[in-house]
Amino acid sequence: MFEALEMAPPDPILGLTEAFKKDPNPDKANLGVGVYQDDSGRTPIFAVVKKAERRMLEAEASKSYLPMSGAPEFATAVQSLLFGADSPIVASGRAQTCQAPGGTGALRLAGDFLKNNLPGARLWVSDPTWSNHLGVFGAAGLEISSYPYYDHGAKRLDFARMMDALAAVPEGDVVLLHGCCHNPSGMDPTMVEWEKIAAMVTERRLLPLIDIAYQGLADGLDEDAAATRLLSGPGREALICSSFSKNMGLYCERVGALTVVAATAKAAEPAFSHVKIAARQNYSNPPYHGAGVVATVVNDPALRAEWEGEVAVMRERIHAMRRRFVDTLQAKGVTQDFSFITRQNGMFSFSGLTKEQVETLRQKHALYIVSNGRINVAGLTPGNLDRICEAIAGVL
Repeated sequence: MFEALEMAPPDPILGLTEAFKKDPNPDKANLGVGVYQDDSGRTPIFAVVKKAERRMLEAEASKSYLPMSGAPEFATAVQSLLFGADSPIVASGRAQTCQAPGGTGALRLAGDFLKNNLPGARLWVSDPTWSNHLGVFGAAGLEISSYPYYDHGAKRLDFARMMDALAAVPEGDVVLLHGCCHNPSGMDPTMVEWEKIAAMVTERRLLPLIDIAYQGLADGLDEDAAATRLLSGPGREALICSSFSKNMGLYCERVGALTVVAATAKAAEPAFSHVKIAARQNYSNPPYHGAGVVATVVNDPALRAEWEGEVAVMRERIHAMRRRFVDTLQAKGVTQDFSFITRQNGMFSFSGLTKEQVETLRQKHALYIVSNGRINVAGLTPGNLDRICEAIAGVL
């Protein structure tokens, strides 16, 4: 029955990593996959994660199933990060959180929830957006459209066109918004712009679906949640997909969450019951280890303070590499203005490189970049920066 099947197309990001691993060039560099690297090119385990794991190992007494919605202490940790300490959103019972296998799993839960409970709603995503958004929500059966977001010529947020497009989205539709560190552009709205976006969403009676996978990597853990808190304000509804792959380095543990925010606590309970059904039908129960690490760290004041320090080191390194990247390109004789890279947030940047230039960099210099020109700034290190900038200067 399988003989007639043809090879599926490679994933535009993970397929790039597979090609990278097969490349024998000792000087190869992967700026495609979204994994943080330190100055030595390693993806380290947080010291605070090791401490939490030792504590968990000593205390663990059972390997029994978790509830469909996951560990309650994990949900507490997620909500404290999303909404802040003593948040009225949490105190009122308006928010309910379901643990998921990674941020991607949370997105799929959201997709199934929308398809099953708001079957006429169309999902609107930014142009551009993370490529797997289209795959995940398409697989859930949602109808997908896009709204303008990034001005490739000016290398900035195209806010006016974005707002014009949102003003025309039909009532009852769903708008996917990146809570911070927009992937792939790295360009986020200002808080003044977020206030206008929130007002538009409310006026048009749209449902915001917030993907916040990089909390802490732009300005800080609290600062990066400001838009999410605004969009979840009094009387508002939202779906929030969060992840701990990047900000706690738990990539292989697959730790994510879908949080439902309703206008009232009374409405939150039945809505959340449908999320649990989606979880049951997808994977039944989530795994514990990564969620236990998050709960142990976030719910302990001393460990949380240590974690926030480690996140700050990551954030500061990313900001520093953005500045050094721009300065080194200029030193290599590049005349184009790349200063926009220093105004972007998070791990990713639209470099402006064309598909042809990206292919040349891969073929001639073993430099792996997503075909749309998105680069992972966290993949730049003091050891590879000079060679990478030399290669980019060559294709430019």
